[in-house]
Amino acid sequence: MVAFAFAALLFVTFGISARRDRRRFRNAVLLGLTGVALSFAVVLQVAALPGWLAVAALLLVLSVPTLGLVAAGGFLVANGVTMVRKEGTRLPNLLSLLAGLGIFAMIALLIFVGVADSAVLTGAVATLALVVGYVSFVFLSFVGYAFLYGRIKVRGDVDHVVMLGSGLIGGDRVPPLLASRLRKGQQIHDAQVARGGRPPVLLVSGGKGSDEKVSEARAMADWLIAQGAPAEHVRLEDRSRTTEENMLFSREIMEAQTPGYRCVVVTNNFHAFRAAMMARKAGVNGQVVGAPTARYFLPTATLREFVAVFWEHRRVNLAICGALTAFGALVSVAALLTF
Repeated sequence: MVAFAFAALLFVTFGISARRDRRRFRNAVLLGLTGVALSFAVVLQVAALPGWLAVAALLLVLSVPTLGLVAAGGFLVANGVTMVRKEGTRLPNLLSLLAGLGIFAMIALLIFVGVADSAVLTGAVATLALVVGYVSFVFLSFVGYAFLYGRIKVRGDVDHVVMLGSGLIGGDRVPPLLASRLRKGQQIHDAQVARGGRPPVLLVSGGKGSDEKVSEARAMADWLIAQGAPAEHVRLEDRSRTTEENMLFSREIMEAQTPGYRCVVVTNNFHAFRAAMMARKAGVNGQVVGAPTARYFLPTATLREFVAVFWEHRRVNLAICGALTAFGALVSVAALLTF
């Protein structure tokens, strides 16, 4: 019961942290630790079960992750092939395929170590497994909390609906991914007006790239107006070149127009949690909501977001990976000396 109490304590800590600010990455880590502690508590309870039931429970505990890992590898490989066929062979589009192949390579390596009689190889693979296990934990924590964060609904009236830009087709046309954001932002605007609230400003954010004929904000504004949005409700932020600048420059406009403003930021669903962390860092007063994305694009896009978040916290992550590598090496050396 002590193990369950520890899991409950972690869950309460997660709830308090998320209530204070939903946009912190530590919420994802606390959620992941809660899951690990709960799983550990369940495993400890197996010892108290009758023999046959304990064996069945252990088989269930071990088989679900194993089969899930194989299924995930197959899904990622299949999705990677789809991405290459539809989006091309640029490195970002290969992440899903590489992740799937990496899963199968790790499984094959573990099987090979099981039949090989090499203490050195066993130690090296065990060390690699520690690092991969940590990265997998962070990834699952990120995905789990990002899913929960994506369930946030817009409550009450807002002063601004900020829509983040992205690259244009042909230098002046809104692509489907960006149109999804604009459609979501317009829906929030229309819903607030329909329930009798004040019309929020539709703040489109995006500068002009070197390969674009107009700023992303200009193309986004034209798209919204063509779809029936009142031109007087649309405002442009056309200086930004990155998501961080989207947040900073949009905040400047909102603070100047409405001191004490409240906003909602719209991006695509796979980008919502990371954008929320950026909004918090930039001091933007508002949550982030996600617009729908093509299903085939989600796995690779989610992996790209995770890689970016992992690298943004690289000091902590690389330090932990380094410590795990050193620990694994020391254990391996000690085992060899003992042998």
